[in-house]
Amino acid sequence: MTIRQLRTLVAIADTNTFSAAANVVHVTHAAVSQQMQALEADLGIGLFDRSTRTPELTPVAHKIVAKARRLIEEYDNLVHSALGDGGLAGTITLGALRTTLTGLTPKAMSTLTAKFPEMRLHIRPGLTAALFLDVERGSLDAAIVVKPNLVPSGLVFRELAKEPLQLIASVDETEHNPLKLLRTRPFIRYDRNAVVGTLIDNWISSKRIQVSETMELDSPEAIASMVHAGLGVSIVPDLAVKPIDTVPVKRISLGTGTPSRILGLVHRENQVKKRAIDAVFDALSHAIQTSASD
Repeated sequence: MTIRQLRTLVAIADTNTFSAAANVVHVTHAAVSQQMQALEADLGIGLFDRSTRTPELTPVAHKIVAKARRLIEEYDNLVHSALGDGGLAGTITLGALRTTLTGLTPKAMSTLTAKFPEMRLHIRPGLTAALFLDVERGSLDAAIVVKPNLVPSGLVFRELAKEPLQLIASVDETEHNPLKLLRTRPFIRYDRNAVVGTLIDNWISSKRIQVSETMELDSPEAIASMVHAGLGVSIVPDLAVKPIDTVPVKRISLGTGTPSRILGLVHRENQVKKRAIDAVFDALSHAIQTSASD
């Protein structure tokens, strides 16, 4: 049994097919099959139910995958753990919401790499649900996400900021009542697959507002550009750290009881790179604090 074989097994568990796993571990489909046959021979057990068209992991294989994830993580961090640097000189794989990619993430990571020049960052954008899953699987060390209703067992969510929702309209808009604007202007919807998209929908429903939807976008920059062009109004979070270059729009409070999205950093409870994750959290917190004081 080798670490390479365990990596391949975990990749199969994550992607559900040998072919997709082959792309993840950068080998051929045949090599994946050979590795799994060798692993089954070494362990003396069957890892796959091959009676189905696509081989499926057996119950015992799922248990082995869970332990393999921890073994791989410990193996990858063996030197850092021995030196006591917690991964401060290694690579951190960080997931990030797209809403943070032009403000919070670059500002915080600039501070982080200046303080720890030997730390390398690999940043992957995504939506909260997908980022949570990748952290849980171990393919990400941590991720900047929105707090969901329920944080999965084994994960830690550390709050960074509350970002209240706000209505945005064209700078030429003369109406200031957010409810009237939502009822009478075209509505540009925030992606419903995102946690904040659901939060917005729930608030609109609670106010019994019937909006006239014209488009649904997953990019805050694209939404702001459409609003700036006078194509409608939208509801977006008031970002804790604003992008360097922002499109001018009119920002209107939603009033009393405005909901907020809770932004935070999620990582595994048994994270080996604890010092590195703490450093990432500190850099993010510092970026938010300095932006609030600007």
